Formats: sequence, C-alpha cells, structure tokens
Amino acid sequence: MRIVLVGPPGAGKGTQAAYLAKNLGIPHISTGDLFRANISQGTPLGLEAQSYMKAGQLVPDSVTIGMARDRMEQADAVNGFLLDGFPRNVAQAEALDEILKAGHVQLDAVLDLEVPEDEVVKRIAGRRICRNDSAHVFHVTYNAPKTEGVCDACGGELYQRDDDSEETVRRRLEVYHTETEPIIDYYRAQNLVETISALGKVDEVTAKAMTALKK
Repeated sequence: MRIVLVGPPGAGKGTQAAYLAKNLGIPHISTGDLFRANISQGTPLGLEAQSYMKAGQLVPDSVTIGMARDRMEQADAVNGFLLDGFPRNVAQAEALDEILKAGHVQLDAVLDLEVPEDEVVKRIAGRRICRNDSAHVFHVTYNAPKTEGVCDACGGELYQRDDDSEETVRRRLEVYHTETEPIIDYYRAQNLVETISALGKVDEVTAKAMTALKK
C-alpha cells in the first residue's frame, strides 16, 4: 500500500506511522528522517538543505521533494510506503502525484488523523522533559510524575520546552491550518481520504486506522 498520513501537531502521527508501517510491512518515511539521513550522509540535497537551515531560511519544496523521490525509489519502498510529514502543502502533493505517475503507481489512501484543537494544546503543552535525560518524558495530565517537577527515573528537574508552550503550539496549528490542511481537500477530490478520530489509546487508534485502510 501507498499511504499518506496527515494530521495536526500532537495528533500522534509518528506513533501511529510506526505501528501502521509495521502492521502493513511497508517502510515509514518521515520528513524528519529524510532530512537527518541526507544531512548526515552529506548528500547534495542534504548539503543544500543544511545551507538554508544554517541561514535561518525555509528549505525549498524542491529539496524536500527531491529527498522524498530518492527515498521512494529505494528497494524497500517498491511495494509501498507510508509517508509522514510529506506532502506538507498542495505544491508538494502535486509533485508527489507526478512522481507516482512516472512510476506507474498511485496512492491507495490518505489517512487523516482528527484531533480537536484544545486537545492538541493539552497534549503538547502538558509535556515535561527531564533535564538529565530527554528520553524521560512525562505529562502533567496523562503521565504525571510522582513528585511535581521531579523525574521519577533519576530525580532530575522536569521542564517545558520552549516549543511546547501553548503560544508556540497555537502558532504551529495556524501554520498547519494554512499550509497543510488544504491537502486534505486536494486528496478528498480524488476520493482518497479516510478520516478517523485520533482520540483514545494508541492501540485503539491503530485499530481504527487499519479498519479504515481495509476499505
């Protein structure tokens, strides 16, 4: 299967992508991984992306599209893939259509993870990270530490990252609504969109996603 996963920040796309890709036996291709791999390997696209990033500029669509094209052409993606974070706007969606058309294949589904905006803010703004080990993550509501502000694992101080603040989260949501959400209508016109609620336990959301994909 060839699937695009879309949803606002805090919808749990990364978690669901990993589970779905494993269940379906296809690679999970995330934009973050594409950038990290190309930059660490020093590919021409990675070096180009890095030059924009160092200058504090946005990486052009052409670079992101090129990275995605190269990854989708790798052997493990011949029979399908799950795209997470790409396409992030209509221009990238149109480019993806052209890439797939050139390979004589097409998308099977666009899975839209739906989460109320207030829940997104609650999920992200409630996150607390240990200063000693960033792998120790807590949440003031869903996974509260035994002692407020103290890591259960090592006793380190828990803090809120700047990009997890409510103000920053709401700005990220505005960007999502402006740039990424329009691709849902773009794909809905192609009868590809399956919308599911991303509320509930991880395995419950995965089950809903698998049921939607079987349609």
